[in-house]
Amino acid sequence: MRTIRYQQIAQVLRERIAVVGAGHVLPSESDLSTEFGVSRVTVRRALETLRDERLVESRQGFGWFAATAPLQQRLTQLDTIERQLEERGIHPQRQIIEFAFVPAPAHVADRLRCDQVLRVKRVNRADGDPFAVVTVWCPAELGQHLSRHDVERRPFYELLGVALRGATQSIGAASASADDAALLEVPIGSPVLRCERLTTSTAGEPILLSEHIFPAHRTEFVVDLPLAEPSTTPTGLRLVD
Repeated sequence: MRTIRYQQIAQVLRERIAVVGAGHVLPSESDLSTEFGVSRVTVRRALETLRDERLVESRQGFGWFAATAPLQQRLTQLDTIERQLEERGIHPQRQIIEFAFVPAPAHVADRLRCDQVLRVKRVNRADGDPFAVVTVWCPAELGQHLSRHDVERRPFYELLGVALRGATQSIGAASASADDAALLEVPIGSPVLRCERLTTSTAGEPILLSEHIFPAHRTEFVVDLPLAEPSTTPTGLRLVD
């Protein structure tokens, strides 16, 4: 039987997806058009065939990517996403990119009320695939006993020896910088979720400031809302300039 060109392309992409796995971003329609020497209409027909088979999805800012179930993080308590992933049978890993004692940037100094900090930047992976770029700052005096090996294996919460009261976390939309895009394996400028978390001790002192960058196509935050008086404005919602 004669195989139509878009069906041939769809089969090639099926085989690629089987190799790269879920969540990986595919080349753009323009790049695929050039690779296969066909029009974008033909490429899109092939991709739509795979979407009908639930093998790929598309989202504004990302283009097409291998279909995946989003990684969920519940925000009902102070916890790490790694522990939540382990409960679902997913193997989390930490890849340390930077570990250094440095002068605190202005916004960090303001939040942590100190001039010198330990700065740790890492890539979080789930079953080998990157799902977050995380930067953590803590006062140098609290982190002076820590090593690169320590922060690669255990959460800061368990390492500082300080009783915790809780944290305040803000979540907003952003675009992937060139550095973060390379680490997350997504296109530059693609949508990401930027989360900032300030953790305090039982004495009310700020002890950790962290920034988490998640690819928007792979991430969901789940919040349990207790029953309250009806309101048209979600609790904690604020407008940013």
